[in-house]
Amino acid sequence: MPGDIREERQCNALVERAFDEFGRLDILVNNAAFQMTHDSIEEFSTEEFDRTFKTNVYAMFWLCRAALPRMESGGVIINTASIQAYDPSPNLLAYAPTKGAIVNFTKALSHMAMEKGVRVNAVAPGPVWTPLIPSTMPEEKFKKFGQETSFERAAQPVEIAPVFVFLASNEARFVTGEVYGVTGGKSPY
Repeated sequence: MPGDIREERQCNALVERAFDEFGRLDILVNNAAFQMTHDSIEEFSTEEFDRTFKTNVYAMFWLCRAALPRMESGGVIINTASIQAYDPSPNLLAYAPTKGAIVNFTKALSHMAMEKGVRVNAVAPGPVWTPLIPSTMPEEKFKKFGQETSFERAAQPVEIAPVFVFLASNEARFVTGEVYGVTGGKSPY
């Protein structure tokens, strides 16, 4: 369903359509993100800062707010955070705080959602090759992207996916309010 998740009505429409088509809503994965890199604070425009928060935080909030009332016990919400929540890069000054907000939101919502029996967790990857990387970084930065991990490379999405699958499964039925790091050995502490 094409649309802009920076718009509250679009987020509501996505949840409504999923519920109408399937008659239920069991899993919500919030994985959309926007980032741009800059070398100084002056390069971050207010419009870009707003776009980053609207895409990364507001959309997650709107989707969760629309989905949770439709979910039944056993439902799952998985938010995508980042190692940037714990070890922020200065050149990601707009993106990193959104990931910190996602961690806090996940932990807070997990208590509220558990009243309905819905689990809420987050996955916090380190560097992962996605289309976002080459489209938002200067070439000299993305050529070295991920080299600081123990594997000396960024992850492929298929290497992160099993954590999402685990959290969505019944095997994680006693897991809520947690943030799973998949960082390639890059410790945020």
